[in-house]
Amino acid sequence: MSIITENTQAPTIEEVKNIDIPPVSSPLDDLRKRSAQAKLKAKREIDWVASLFIIGVHIASFAAFFTFSWNALLVMLILHWITGGVGITLGYHRLLTHRSFKTVKPIEYLLSIIGCLACQGGPLSWVTAHRLHHAYSDEEGDPHSPLDGFFWAHMNWCLHENRAISTKEGKKRISLDLYQDPLHRILDKGHIVWTLLLATGLYLWGGWSFVVWGIFVRLVLVYHCTWLVNSAAHVWGYRTYATADKSTNLWWVALLTYGEGWHNNHHAFQFSARHGMKWWEIDTTYWMIKFLEYFGLASAVKIPSKYLLDTTYARNQRIQN
Repeated sequence: MSIITENTQAPTIEEVKNIDIPPVSSPLDDLRKRSAQAKLKAKREIDWVASLFIIGVHIASFAAFFTFSWNALLVMLILHWITGGVGITLGYHRLLTHRSFKTVKPIEYLLSIIGCLACQGGPLSWVTAHRLHHAYSDEEGDPHSPLDGFFWAHMNWCLHENRAISTKEGKKRISLDLYQDPLHRILDKGHIVWTLLLATGLYLWGGWSFVVWGIFVRLVLVYHCTWLVNSAAHVWGYRTYATADKSTNLWWVALLTYGEGWHNNHHAFQFSARHGMKWWEIDTTYWMIKFLEYFGLASAVKIPSKYLLDTTYARNQRIQN
């Protein structure tokens, strides 16, 4: 386990900040740039593919009222944990985005495939969006800040085009470490294939009931659980650390997202594999990382030292007082 004694940003986040620093320009250039940004913000283009897919999944989930079975419910709950907890939280977020621990490549690829099953984009797209969020959290450039409206932060941002995330240039610039991996590029382009394969398997196993609950109902619930971190955990809750953004710790979001709701802790220590810093801040994803570490499947697990936690907290108290 790696005990971090200095509160430093992950190198990839610093690279994002450095890359996006604009060159020196004249006041007229700055005025033109601000005007262009304002027009762009006012005329956000709808991403029709993403919009139709997400809306379609929500509509299809209403079939749950006609296809319920206890087995289908159990399948949905298990897949919710596998895709939302293991795929998104453990794989996409703590491993790929922040590199808060290391694992062997086969496990990394497996986690990326499981993340694809959440239908939140491929690994490159997801990581790029999240690194931008941390680099410009609650500032201009944040893909999903509640300062642009709660609904925007929750899901509306997913329905609109963001070329910093969707284009090859954006992914290469922000997530070069993943872009240089050919397999991750393939997974990013064909991420939907894995859901189609899962849907086929569920249909052969349990019919349409398993498809409706295991795909559509599960996707809707995983979507909104993930989105609550972007919206609710920047609006409600308590702040243990004085971060520059509006991130909060929100217990019920943490329960729904396997520990992601301790969001203020995470923004204070982005490198940390552990988000629940207090004994009562339950973080089941960190438990999974410790499980992998016990069996030699995870290494270099990064957590802040007690000294760093205490000094950061004390600094926060001075700021508040």
